[in-house]
Amino acid sequence: MNTLHRTALLAATGTALVLSLTACQGDGGADSAPTSGSSVTVQSPSGKATDGSGTAGSGNSAGSGGSSAKAGANGSSGAAGSSGSGGSTGTSGSSGSSGSSSEQASASTPVCAAKDVHVTAATQDGPPYTHIVLTAKNTSRHSCRLTGFPHIQFLESHKQDVPAVAKSKPEAPVVLAAGDPAYALVKLSDGGREEDNEPVTAFSVMLAGDPTVIAVTAPGSEGIAVDPAKALTGYWTPELRNGADDF
Repeated sequence: MNTLHRTALLAATGTALVLSLTACQGDGGADSAPTSGSSVTVQSPSGKATDGSGTAGSGNSAGSGGSSAKAGANGSSGAAGSSGSGGSTGTSGSSGSSGSSSEQASASTPVCAAKDVHVTAATQDGPPYTHIVLTAKNTSRHSCRLTGFPHIQFLESHKQDVPAVAKSKPEAPVVLAAGDPAYALVKLSDGGREEDNEPVTAFSVMLAGDPTVIAVTAPGSEGIAVDPAKALTGYWTPELRNGADDF
């Protein structure tokens, strides 16, 4: 009887122990094995999001992707900026260098002397002839710079140079290559019959910076009629310009 009771008691105790162990194992499995589609994130002491194994989880992956995208954007932006900067610098530098070289070349070109040019005169328009055009052609074998205006004296009785018209002054220096001409418009009178005109068959011209007197033959078989009080001259220019040379 005692043997049977002990056997029954041991059997009941064993069954209870088995049930208890089974329940414990079931609870532990539910905690350690998340269902598919769920996400477990653990904050590590370093502040980085890690999964249960301690390695960087999906949070770091997203951050890494963001960094890559940012790096790509910065790369594109940098390339564009570099290209723009290069284009701008190239254009500005080229333009500035060209303008500076041109000015330096003009400044280094020697001034035309009387021996470098041949000066002639021709009437402009029809009668009454109120204007003539002076042409100074570079007859030398080198370039020269023609400065200022022609210093003209028409009559022996009037030693003053003919006044120059300021508005006819060119903006850029007049540099003549070998064989190139320059022009200056000269006013003789207003064309009126009651003016104090005097006949002129030849007159003198001097270039700025050179005291050499150049004798110029007046155009026409009878020469030209000049009113010393009305006479004016323009500056030397590469070509006659409408407006600036009208006086």
